[in-house]
Amino acid sequence: MSEVKFGRGYVYSIQYHIVWCVKYRHKVLQGKLDVRLKEIWSQIALDNNFSISEMKSDEDHVHLLIECSPQHSIPSMIKALKGVSARLLFKEFPDLKEKLWEGNLWNRSYFIATVSENTESQIREYIRNQKVK
Repeated sequence: MSEVKFGRGYVYSIQYHIVWCVKYRHKVLQGKLDVRLKEIWSQIALDNNFSISEMKSDEDHVHLLIECSPQHSIPSMIKALKGVSARLLFKEFPDLKEKLWEGNLWNRSYFIATVSENTESQIREYIRNQKVK
């Protein structure tokens, strides 16, 4: 269960299950690129004071379980995760841009759901079982 945290005048436990796809569902999240993506996301979360408690990719889409404070805006977190990761991955893996027809890494849309103490274990298990063939 997510830890209950305390702020100045408030108590919170906020978690989101977030999913988004690679543009055109290209299966590019593999090997070293996939490992590097997770390193980048961990650093982004650290830099922005939120945490990623689960993350898994399945070649053409990703699942994240994020814990944050009430001050975090969902669009801002997603913009940081998508934008910074795309920029760094294109720089570090130049052939990636070719595979995506010189386009974007991520699809513009995303799915997000709030996570409660009743659903947290199910969502964690679902994320962990991604990419299991």
